[in-house]
Amino acid sequence: MSGERDLRRLLDGMTPEQVPGEYVFVLAPSDAAVTGVPAGLHPVVTVAEDEGLTLVLPREEADRAGLAYSYVAARITLRVHSDLAAVGLTAAVSAQLATGGISCNVVAGYHHDHLFVPADRAADALALLTALATPQSDGAAAS
Repeated sequence: MSGERDLRRLLDGMTPEQVPGEYVFVLAPSDAAVTGVPAGLHPVVTVAEDEGLTLVLPREEADRAGLAYSYVAARITLRVHSDLAAVGLTAAVSAQLATGGISCNVVAGYHHDHLFVPADRAADALALLTALATPQSDGAAAS
């Protein structure tokens, strides 16, 4: 089933939802490119880069494994099925968060977009995203 492509429908139907917990971005041990994700770690995102394998993990897993991180994030899922070819959703969301001075790392899954924002700004981010998702009046008076 393909997702929605129309930006206005995406924004109007978007329900931002915070996933419990805190998440961190870590660099996997150097042999992870060959051996895979180390045992005991359950990343919600992996990104293979020339410099190594980035894992986005629950903070407690990174702490248990002794992995270093510098960015602690809240994870917000946009509960609208966006098509991977949709244009403008990421731009609209990041621009809205920028109005509040909130950084955002976006990961698109097959069904939803997932935002990683500073953990201490999660409530602010949810408020801004909810405002963006509120259907806008076209200014026409009801008859």
